Amino acid sequence: MKTIKHILSRYTAFLWALLKPLGAWGVLAIAALDGAFFGLPMDAVVAGYVYQDRTRFLLYAFMASVGSALGSIVIYGIGYKGGEELLRKRIPPERFEKIHAAFDKHPFWSLMFPAMLPPPTPFKLFVLAAAVSEMGFVRFLLAIFSGRMVRFLVLGLLTVRFGPDVVYLFGTMFRQHYYWLLGAVLAGLVVWLVMRRKRS
Repeated sequence: MKTIKHILSRYTAFLWALLKPLGAWGVLAIAALDGAFFGLPMDAVVAGYVYQDRTRFLLYAFMASVGSALGSIVIYGIGYKGGEELLRKRIPPERFEKIHAAFDKHPFWSLMFPAMLPPPTPFKLFVLAAAVSEMGFVRFLLAIFSGRMVRFLVLGLLTVRFGPDVVYLFGTMFRQHYYWLLGAVLAGLVVWLVMRRKRS
């Protein structure tokens, strides 16, 4: 655990040295790269920016969310032009059908919910599935932006309160209790949807 934390700390420090001169635009750039191709430590980057300038944590959360949505356009384009075969190769047929059915019924929530979750959630597979399901482009961008905004706002508030080490602490907890936390969030989402239907 200490070795992993040390490697992540060095990697984050390297990224921070590159991005610091760019200010908030650096957050947008790294989030766009993360959304398009690479699996970059976005939580650590955002936490680093927030810790250095806590008064602008809303701006950093916003820029990271915008960057993530813009970067995901690349995967959307791939999926829209024929990503179903690629998606079928990466996940079992049963799971493909479940994801496809979820996007048919609740496209916005089916993408926003995974966007809220940190790794190891396979978020790019959901992005690809949204494109394969021909989700509307504007709704696609809004779902990713909304989910990421929730994620980075919570991260920013936790960083302000506990410092940047919260990334490693909660990252470890999330990986160790991934399915429990996933179930809890899903249950909360189902309750919210049921209550919303009853009110309407």
